[in-house]
Amino acid sequence: MKTVVDNQQMKSPTPRVSRKKVQIKPAGIILHIVLFIGALLFAGPFIWMALSSLKSFEQIFAVPPVWIPDPFVWENFTNSLAAMPFGKAYFNSFYISAIVVFCQLLTCSMAAYAFAKIKFPGSNVLFIGFLATMMVPMQVTLIPLYIIMDAIGWVNTHLSIIVPNALFNAFGVFLLRQFIMGIPKEMEEAAVVDGANPLFIFFKVILPLIKPALSAFGIFSFIGIWNNFIQPLTFLSDQDLFTVPLMLSTFKGLYVTDWPLMMAGATISVVPILIVYIFAQRQIIEGIALTGVKG
Repeated sequence: MKTVVDNQQMKSPTPRVSRKKVQIKPAGIILHIVLFIGALLFAGPFIWMALSSLKSFEQIFAVPPVWIPDPFVWENFTNSLAAMPFGKAYFNSFYISAIVVFCQLLTCSMAAYAFAKIKFPGSNVLFIGFLATMMVPMQVTLIPLYIIMDAIGWVNTHLSIIVPNALFNAFGVFLLRQFIMGIPKEMEEAAVVDGANPLFIFFKVILPLIKPALSAFGIFSFIGIWNNFIQPLTFLSDQDLFTVPLMLSTFKGLYVTDWPLMMAGATISVVPILIVYIFAQRQIIEGIALTGVKG
């Protein structure tokens, strides 16, 4: 009997591992080619800026264009930092951006929680009014804002840049509201049963759950404030108060512009933004994706 069983086991075919052939679709190849060309087009100006920062004045305006610097003029970076007080400008941009981002995260999240979870008369009308402000260009409100800042004595101070941006951001309210609306109501009801008030629910229940959206909005806010040019140009006149974008504009003269130094300074100015994006791109994608799904 044992011999028969052994013979049957020897005759049984060995199981074959099914291998799925990877099918390469022509549509996918075309899509990747289009995306690659689009990425090159969008990255082209940045690549040209970075390469121009290592060229001499003659190489920048050479015909035909010189793509690879020969030789590399590394002195452009040290000369650009020494020509203008960029250290002070970097400090101004960093601390202004940090304060504005912190305040916007707090005020926008509180307003978003109110619009999403707290029912009060006129909430929908007020929220639509918030969204309507996104359609008004900043240039339209710049002159009235300047008159207000001048009346309270904030012109030529950093308060004229910090306070208006820190107190109001319609995009942030909209983004965070969409995320908060996706939080189950049962979590708030459980906290209310335990005796929690709305302030406790906001800080202990809501905020920990919206960290991805807060991270995404904080990064967008930092990039926007760091690159802000027209408000510092309008309100600031003392060079010690200049931010990095405004300091870069000083390289442009009435008749001559020192393009190598400007390109070097511009390349240095985008380093913080690149660092933020490289380390936080996961939070950006996750925050936007979850906001779109749960909204």
